Amino acid sequence: MHNNRMTITQFIIEEQRHTQGATGEFTALLNDIVTACKFISNAVNHGALMDIMGATDNVNIQGEVQKKLDVISNEIFLQSNEWAGHLAAMVSEEMEEIYPIPSQYPRGKYLLVFDPLDGSSNIENNVSIGTIFSILRCPEGVTNPTLQDFLQVGTQQVCAGYAIYGPATMLVLTTGNGVNGFTLDKNVGEFILTHPHMMIPVDTQEFAINMSNMRFWESPVKRYIGECLEGKAGIRSKDFNMRWIASMVADVHRILMRGGVYLYPIDSKLMKQGGRLRLLYEANPMSFIVEQAGGLSSTGHERIMQVPPTALHQRVPVILGSKNEVSRIIAYHQDPTTDDADAIKNALYAY
Repeated sequence: MHNNRMTITQFIIEEQRHTQGATGEFTALLNDIVTACKFISNAVNHGALMDIMGATDNVNIQGEVQKKLDVISNEIFLQSNEWAGHLAAMVSEEMEEIYPIPSQYPRGKYLLVFDPLDGSSNIENNVSIGTIFSILRCPEGVTNPTLQDFLQVGTQQVCAGYAIYGPATMLVLTTGNGVNGFTLDKNVGEFILTHPHMMIPVDTQEFAINMSNMRFWESPVKRYIGECLEGKAGIRSKDFNMRWIASMVADVHRILMRGGVYLYPIDSKLMKQGGRLRLLYEANPMSFIVEQAGGLSSTGHERIMQVPPTALHQRVPVILGSKNEVSRIIAYHQDPTTDDADAIKNALYAY
């Protein structure tokens, strides 16, 4: 114990003890992921001192210029998780194809999908960035996973989490039994349980959206944001604050800590690609965390964790956060003309 607080290793082992038939393999995999996050945290904290800031000459599968820390974080995650025999394969935002476990290592029964450094456009600005990951089960008997093996709906996730590299490094985790937050004590090199049983308030007066895209939004989103901007003088009869960090990890973490709603909705310029955020390693893990913390997560038309994946880097619209606000936005998508409280309740109960 650390000042009578539990370390993440102790927490994971306690969880394992309460899981019938647990072999310890999942626990060991989580420990490897935790180790990777510690290494990435160190690289982010010392980026300028180690001269690993700035962009590379490469463009990733997303069409985005890779930062040096993107590449380093991706390598850290691969190397930390490929050797121990817990995984059959991995998928990363930074890699076009499935990453098979090298032949010299044993294969395990899990699949790992991850965004090694979310929000990396903020690296030079010293703004909070993070790592997002999701663990899936590899289908029985499969040792060389194919595309189809990764295309699992979000409800099949075994575990989801993110690390946020801010003033403190935190790791937030769910295995389907609620959400817990751990803070890295750099003096001892351990994540300590500091935020047990995290819950998102059902009501909020904060929203996070990129207002510069307003002219491209669909009418339900324009309507919702318009009502927020009207404040006390409008039909909502209360003032709202806007927050936008342009780092999904940072925006979602704020919502987990104090409530709010985060929107990266479909708009006319994103229509062809289906949305901005990637389903498998951004939208699904964050949705799992948000729902386990009492919030909702939707495309506007359907629950994100029930969207059938069709590609490794598939994109979707994302609306998540405090339950009552998200259910209102869903109701506006279902019937853009309604302001009926019953419609909002129906949208809520549909989840």
